[in-house]
Amino acid sequence: MKNLSLFLIIGIFASCPLIMTAKAQEIGLQLYSLRNQMKMDVEKNHELIQQWGIRYIEGGSTYGMSDKKYKALLAKYNLQMISVGGAYDELTNDPEAVIKRAKAFGSKYIVTFWIPHDGEFDFEKAKEATTVFNAFGKKAKEEGLTFCYHPHGYEFKTYGEGTVFDYMLDNATDFKFEMDVFWVKMGGGDPLAILKAHPNKFPLLHLKDRKKGTPGSSDGTGDVESNVVLGKGDIDIKNIILQAKKGGTQFFIIEDESSKSVAQIPQSVYYINQTLNN
Repeated sequence: MKNLSLFLIIGIFASCPLIMTAKAQEIGLQLYSLRNQMKMDVEKNHELIQQWGIRYIEGGSTYGMSDKKYKALLAKYNLQMISVGGAYDELTNDPEAVIKRAKAFGSKYIVTFWIPHDGEFDFEKAKEATTVFNAFGKKAKEEGLTFCYHPHGYEFKTYGEGTVFDYMLDNATDFKFEMDVFWVKMGGGDPLAILKAHPNKFPLLHLKDRKKGTPGSSDGTGDVESNVVLGKGDIDIKNIILQAKKGGTQFFIIEDESSKSVAQIPQSVYYINQTLNN
């Protein structure tokens, strides 16, 4: 197996017990990174996550298992679901179900990853979404949870002296954000500048680097094979990590959508640890 020595080094962390109260910064994994692998063997791939030294995961699916059986699987491999997804329509149509799902997993965060829209995402849609997010975020806070929105690159249309995303940031009174640095870059935004301008707005961060020479996209789509090991692409991952640490980001969540994710993820774990500890 490629990078065997790296797997073994990182695997040492697997013997450590789960610390249920997270440190100032922790590494997590978005389970979408292993979506294809999970179709073949759910348990084996959860064990693999543990071997990589990752304790915190983001997901919400039980892969066809009962809640009880899946939570037993997480406990077996010392994994904690710190964030679950909540679809946009659920936030208004059935907010209690979203909150119940988060509580069932013991998650602190709920994240919406996409705002449905036809054609170009404009200011009116952003204004509507911000209202929905503030309303749901207030309900989540009352339950001891934090709601976050995950931008996907289509929010960077010019608005006033800034962008539509700037409007959302400035008017987020009851919710926060999970920045995906890849999609911000794809949409024409500057992840580092945004983190500097809006400290404490990003408790969660999706870390994903982009192959050099990859063209941008303003519609939230792109080639998943452009995902590369952190620190190897054209996104300033190192300074983003350091700035996010200053701004109070709690979880650095790796998301690698490529077909090389199993080989790349442990290298990205190593990169984050090296950056945080040097």
